[in-house]
Amino acid sequence: MSTDYQQAREVLGARLRELRLSAPDGRLTGTQLAERHGWNKSKVSKLENGRQTPTPDDLRKWADATGRPEAYDELLARLRGFESHIRSWRRQLAAGHKPVQDTHLSAHADATLFRGWESSMVFGILQTPDYARSIFARYAELQRSPRDVEEAVRSRMKRQEALYDSSKRFHLIMWEAALRALICPPSVLAAQLDRLVGSIGLDTVRLGIIPFSAPLKIPPSTAFWIYDDRQVIVENWHAELWIDDEAGVATHLRTWKTLNESAVYGIDAQNLIGAARRALDSP
Repeated sequence: MSTDYQQAREVLGARLRELRLSAPDGRLTGTQLAERHGWNKSKVSKLENGRQTPTPDDLRKWADATGRPEAYDELLARLRGFESHIRSWRRQLAAGHKPVQDTHLSAHADATLFRGWESSMVFGILQTPDYARSIFARYAELQRSPRDVEEAVRSRMKRQEALYDSSKRFHLIMWEAALRALICPPSVLAAQLDRLVGSIGLDTVRLGIIPFSAPLKIPPSTAFWIYDDRQVIVENWHAELWIDDEAGVATHLRTWKTLNESAVYGIDAQNLIGAARRALDSP
């Protein structure tokens, strides 16, 4: 399913292609355009096909390279039009959860540094299939959306392949509440906590936990992801908010860094996970 945000990227990409093909001095090939600015040759294709969001600097260079510097203001206006975009769950989930997971899979593909904050459940990127199954089933019931749970779980597991990509890094923070929330059967949560302990040993993952007892500078509220310090995805009950304006990203980076001051890592994080795991075995 194509979101409004993605549709806007594709429209902007089509305009970029039009400028390249109608350059006053003759059409440019994608390779020629990439070479002029020292870009990877795949970047031109990604921008034109709406698979990557351009920066204002990308747009200025594109306008100059195609001999249409006056087009920069138009291109920037198009970009600003979808920098911050609300994607309602009602519309996103009209075809089920799998298309939403596929959209995130695509966004993951182009990013290398991920910062995340979760207050109430385990990150999707670290979920076991059974835990993810419980989450999707609960949300499908809440949102009254099609129950494509198994397809959504498979897409989420596909997304986890990024954990084993040496070019990517995941710096994730969770509140201790996420370790204890029984959004699933106790046996499923137990297996999920065991998986979390194992994830601490991955070269690509740095997992921090904020203990209940930790002093906090700000409330541990809404979950969010930051991709490459340039795009933020925030979820609430009504919608997803995709943000890539400079001020919005900066605010979330400050929020993440402030929360991180209260997090513990390594053996201390393992001890918190272990305590939550033992609590499940208590009579």
